[in-house]
Amino acid sequence: MVDTHFDLTRDTLASRLDTDTGTAELCSLTAVPAGAWSSLCARAIEPNAFYSPEWALAVTRNVPGDESISALLAWDSPAKKRLIGFLPVTSTWRAMKLPLPVLVTWHAYAPLATPLLDKGYAVEAATGLLQAARQAGAQALLFSIMTNGPAADALRSALAREGCTPRTLRCEERALLDARSDAEASLQDALGSKKVKELRRQRNRLADDGEVRFSVSVSPQQTEAALEAFMKLEAMGWKGKRGTALAAQEGLSRFIREAVRKLGPQGKFEVATLTRGAETIAAGLVVRHGERAYFFKTAYDERLSKCSPGVQLTLELTKHFCADEKVMSVDSTATADHPMINHIWKGRLALSETLVPLRGGHSASLFAFVLSVRRTLREVARRIVHRYRAFREKS
Repeated sequence: MVDTHFDLTRDTLASRLDTDTGTAELCSLTAVPAGAWSSLCARAIEPNAFYSPEWALAVTRNVPGDESISALLAWDSPAKKRLIGFLPVTSTWRAMKLPLPVLVTWHAYAPLATPLLDKGYAVEAATGLLQAARQAGAQALLFSIMTNGPAADALRSALAREGCTPRTLRCEERALLDARSDAEASLQDALGSKKVKELRRQRNRLADDGEVRFSVSVSPQQTEAALEAFMKLEAMGWKGKRGTALAAQEGLSRFIREAVRKLGPQGKFEVATLTRGAETIAAGLVVRHGERAYFFKTAYDERLSKCSPGVQLTLELTKHFCADEKVMSVDSTATADHPMINHIWKGRLALSETLVPLRGGHSASLFAFVLSVRRTLREVARRIVHRYRAFREKS
């Protein structure tokens, strides 16, 4: 007997979302049914590897401050046979120490908060997520960093149905690799002949003290061993000194090891390594979701900085991704003004911080003002800290 439950028309599903409270809910992240969650990941209209159950649960189980996260869920019906929308959230007090009736998207230890929406019912899924937030008592929903892609389009369509207009608080772009392009041509175009020649000279200098090899882990055992080498290398550098390296905090170490154990066997996590002889001189962590890869973290031997081992690794990774027919694009996950990756990957991923009003009135304007003031103050504080660190390093 054929189950016609999954053959609902969009109009029927939209009607259910409007009338059935059972189609939208807010629950603990750990209470989300794993099977339904994984199935939605596979059907998502836009990828977000950091919202997979393997990654997100590893974060919330191990990273201090990221426990007790909630999730907005949209279902196709009260029977909850098909999850069509997923978005982990937290309060503004927990995320920003602001006492506002606003839910904020959770990053899951990664700079991305694009919701998972069923590609067959994207607008309906977005409608359900908004409904779940509204039912939870929120007056607005803040998407802290979301791509300007199909998920954002679905969200705007859902809001248009309700006569609401989202407020874009901030826009930025970060480096993106178009993996469908020819790697050599892309690098030549981005760097120019003079820079390519200089990098080739530096690569030869690195090889003076041993053969330089690039490799990407294949088996789960290789990935776990390469991860340990990465963590050791990262801890040797400035991140280790500041206490932000994965190995510097027990919770972060547990999280990344658990994520690797879960994602590695599925081919969704790999470690790229540049070695010289027996020593690792640069390494990068890569996460995958669908046709997109994420260059999540990188580390290099800072004693060899004159030969740019981190750049050498990125050049090799560029060639690796462009040769992989399963990868269409690679998100650098870097800051918008990153001094290294921006010069190598000329593509850009548009991102925005967006405030979505859930109720009438002028509250959204007040929330937007408060968030803007907070961002300005944080930026000023960040610049002061950077100048102080630069002063100390020179001293």
